[in-house]
Amino acid sequence: MQTAALKGGFADPARDAAHAFRALMQAMARPGRIEAIAGAEGPAPMSPAAACALAVLCDPDTPVHLAPSRDSAAIRDWITFHTGAPLCAPEEAVFALGTWAELRDLPFAIGSAQYPDRSATLIVEIETLEAKGASLSGPGIDGRAALSLPEIEAFARNRALFPMGVDHYFTSAGRIAGLPRSTRVSAQSEVA
Repeated sequence: MQTAALKGGFADPARDAAHAFRALMQAMARPGRIEAIAGAEGPAPMSPAAACALAVLCDPDTPVHLAPSRDSAAIRDWITFHTGAPLCAPEEAVFALGTWAELRDLPFAIGSAQYPDRSATLIVEIETLEAKGASLSGPGIDGRAALSLPEIEAFARNRALFPMGVDHYFTSAGRIAGLPRSTRVSAQSEVA
């Protein structure tokens, strides 16, 4: 294990993890709302927001899949040291980290009718995270919201699987937004 893996965790674990957890829950409960999240720093190219999400959500019982751009010795060691989460193939993942191009076509668990909670959550690293672009509606959204998603059609297909499907977090630098499977996604031009 590289000594760099020992750095970058929460300085004040109880307080920092609580603040990060609140940001994660707010982001998922209010789709399209961009939250600031801080406290953890993982190895590059992992964003601080993704590092915080992994540090809060992962443990030895939550396997993580790393897409090729995030699958480095430094990131693997950091995740192992700070969370204890095992690394795995996509179909075994509870969480996955990577870019949209790397994650979008992989065979992640979508749950079942009896156990829809047995699905994956994707932590998607994107360049910019803005409250513009695709139109979002559904639970947790008052009217409509907007979010700069990498595409629209895949999220509409995911919504059609509800109550099954995968959930998404989008991260960029120290910002995070959630997109649960219950959210309806359409093109901005479709907003009436």
